[in-house]
Amino acid sequence: MRTWGPLTAVCLGTFMLLLDVTIAVVALPDMARSLHASLSDLQWVMDGYALALAALLLGTGAAADVLGRRRVHLAGIGVFATASLLCGLATGPGMLVAARGLQGLGAAAMFATTLPLLGSLYQGRRRSVALGVWGAVSGAAAAVGPVLGGLLTEGPGWRWIFWVNLPVSVVAVWLMVRVVPESHGARDRRLDWAGTVTFAACAAALTYGAVRAGSHGWGEGGTLVTFAVAAAALVAFVAVERRVRDPLLDPRLFLKPAFSGVMVGALAFNAAAFSLMAYDSIWLQTVLGMSPVRGGLAFVWMSLSAFVVAALGGRLLHGVPAGITVGGGLLLIGAGQFCMTGLDAGSTASALVPGLVLVGVGTGLVTPGIAGAALASVEPQRAGMAGGAVNTFRQLGYALGIAGYGTVVTHRMGEELPREAAHALAGGGAGALRGAFPEEALRAAFASGLDTAAVVAGVTATVAGVLVIALVRPSARAAGRDAGPAREPVAEGAAAPRG
Repeated sequence: MRTWGPLTAVCLGTFMLLLDVTIAVVALPDMARSLHASLSDLQWVMDGYALALAALLLGTGAAADVLGRRRVHLAGIGVFATASLLCGLATGPGMLVAARGLQGLGAAAMFATTLPLLGSLYQGRRRSVALGVWGAVSGAAAAVGPVLGGLLTEGPGWRWIFWVNLPVSVVAVWLMVRVVPESHGARDRRLDWAGTVTFAACAAALTYGAVRAGSHGWGEGGTLVTFAVAAAALVAFVAVERRVRDPLLDPRLFLKPAFSGVMVGALAFNAAAFSLMAYDSIWLQTVLGMSPVRGGLAFVWMSLSAFVVAALGGRLLHGVPAGITVGGGLLLIGAGQFCMTGLDAGSTASALVPGLVLVGVGTGLVTPGIAGAALASVEPQRAGMAGGAVNTFRQLGYALGIAGYGTVVTHRMGEELPREAAHALAGGGAGALRGAFPEEALRAAFASGLDTAAVVAGVTATVAGVLVIALVRPSARAAGRDAGPAREPVAEGAAAPRG
């Protein structure tokens, strides 16, 4: 129990919070029907969680160093469990979105303390084994999400995708209290509340602007004001971070080409690889008529290829520069998205398979290497900041991808259908539209929307892959390899890399 108990406790929390990133994807059509939710409501069901996780990850990690990592982790589980209960009890889309945001707050507290807790508990070879197990659990959570979501949605109902967290939370709390000792980081660290608030404001305004653009247009006054608020918040965040003693994220790190390249890669990775799955799932179920289970199983091709490549890549690609594996993985993700274009009114789920396999292979290359590339791009004493930043940018990329690709999908549909019909179709309302429009027209419109969004996702991943290869130079990575994978600053970091 002393050896595996703490690892089990930490991995349970990690599994829950990462599972909830993807488990809701397959349940979106059922949520829409049950709660009479619109497309923007569904976007915020996904984005409310990812955005809160991204915006608060660095801040909760810094707070945990001062207040105690176990204490903050336990508080995170409590908030996460409470929010999961509220998600399942939601009577309308507004309540569900608010509960998802609260869930993201709890997830941020849990996620930010996972690697620091493991780093304080395990040393040497045991630490390497523990981090390997943690990484495998993290990858499994993302892979299992769509399938488990489909099983629960088709079985007891979509509310159980949230309620299933409750018994797991009880076990996680019991184990955490019993076998995980308290640990701290730099206890004299000052909490950067101003940085946390300004970063959260920037991320929220940017995401809201992208969602609003889908229904009101990019040039609409309210959309422009929202983007202006995001820009002002970003300027304020940079100004704050340059002046505080203990910044969440030192803006001067972006002067390092390798660090900037990794952050661009992290932002593009989650956006290009995962964000479009939500709209693919709605297409599979509401247009093609697949059940939630079959809709979830459609993504198994991606999950399996990612798992196999990640497992083999750790052995076969040892010593290959991270810039090559991460950049090459992004290029493969781009190629996979391009393979998922060419959809038309007669396309079926099988049309996605080659592209999903390629995206999975790319994901299997990027996931193990991107956190290490971030750590290697900075000085050892900044490793914790870099680790937190790469996870923040990944979650922010997912949130922006959900919003941005939704706008692309509906804009393209709007060229073939009235705007209101396009939004209803993208939001899972194909059944209500079938009396007003021919079936072939609905299929063609949704296929064209997915086509265009896949092209945008492919370009995003390809450009990011080229930038990573160009900017993440061998000299920065060599320094990281010399320092070794178990160096102490990783244990003191604010967050752990997502598997």
